[in-house]
Amino acid sequence: MDELAELAAGKVRDGGLRLMGEGGLLVELTRHLMQAAVEAEMDLHLAEEAGRTGGRGSRSGGNARNGHRSRKVMTEVGSVTVQVPRDRLGTFTSGLLPKYARRTGGLEEMVLSLTAKGLTSGEIVAHLAETYGMETSKETVSTITDKALDAMADWRTRPLDPVCPVLFVDCVNVKIRDGAVANRPIHVVLAVTCDGHREILGLWAGDGGEGAKYWQNVLAELQNRGVRDVLMLVRDGLKGLPEAVNTVFPQTVVQLCIVHLIRTTLKYISRADWDKAARDLRPVYTAANEDEDEALARLAEFGEKWQAKYPAAVRAWERSWSEVVPFLGFPPPIRKIISTTNAIESLNARYRRSVNACGHFPNETAALKRLYLTTLAPDPTGKGRKRWTSRWKEAMNAFDIAFDGRLSAERV
Repeated sequence: MDELAELAAGKVRDGGLRLMGEGGLLVELTRHLMQAAVEAEMDLHLAEEAGRTGGRGSRSGGNARNGHRSRKVMTEVGSVTVQVPRDRLGTFTSGLLPKYARRTGGLEEMVLSLTAKGLTSGEIVAHLAETYGMETSKETVSTITDKALDAMADWRTRPLDPVCPVLFVDCVNVKIRDGAVANRPIHVVLAVTCDGHREILGLWAGDGGEGAKYWQNVLAELQNRGVRDVLMLVRDGLKGLPEAVNTVFPQTVVQLCIVHLIRTTLKYISRADWDKAARDLRPVYTAANEDEDEALARLAEFGEKWQAKYPAAVRAWERSWSEVVPFLGFPPPIRKIISTTNAIESLNARYRRSVNACGHFPNETAALKRLYLTTLAPDPTGKGRKRWTSRWKEAMNAFDIAFDGRLSAERV
């Protein structure tokens, strides 16, 4: 500590104390520690070999030091030059700095974290240069993030819980350059576990024309990963999904997101009439429990008022009615939760911020990799997870009663 204080004082006398980047105090400290570590590794290596050879020297077939090799390494505090020791027999390999390694694990974790938080490769390069005085390239950043591909493959095939109370299915559109830049949907499936936690089950790329066969393959994949029963599935208007659900999970109740349906309705209505139309629609989806007749009566009143002016808006509700009303048969705790896909909207906001920063992607794998890293970005305070779990506790109890014990059947 005294030597470190003297070094800091010397930095101040020489023109100012800097912690990170070229000439920074932490860079010097890191270099000293790494140098001491690799020297200790060499001492240990030579001692082990001497034990095997009976203590013979290098001229007798034993091993000994043979100078050093300079290596520049990028660390999380800046670029550090370490003199890596060599041995005469060439059998020494440093555990701290493996052969050909030019980056530490801490730096790679930093790059993955910055990518998950939405920074582009160019922004990460600029950040490393400005903060740490480190010269790198977009290609290096891409190489580091490519290491997440194997982890992503494992994540997309991991085993799942046998019962999912609710699945929320939505998509985020990304621009992919495949000959020409075009919008492609990446579908997200979010589950609420039996413990009331949120879990992203996977990401699936589509081409925009997904039908029942596509969704049947997605749901069959979930089934192969361990899902045996899904109580409810909330969707945002994806075509072909209800038919696929009825095939793979015939007992599942499919619920259309009310918020998305309202948005679709307002697309057919002039902006000047939005407030009035939304107010007239509210009695439709807030009708008394288990009273579909009341909801239909309110929809008829809405139709009488707006049919002549906006017929497409009325037809949107009539066409989707079978998937609008399931939640009317459930108690308030369940209705409050399943009548919208708001549970997934915060995640989608992070996804959109991340993909919009990049503009477009060279291929599907690059888009999936970025969304995967964004998925893993942790809740910085942990408060979001606590709020989520507490909000779902009452609903979990209502689900178990409403679905005759199917929620807890696999947990007994």
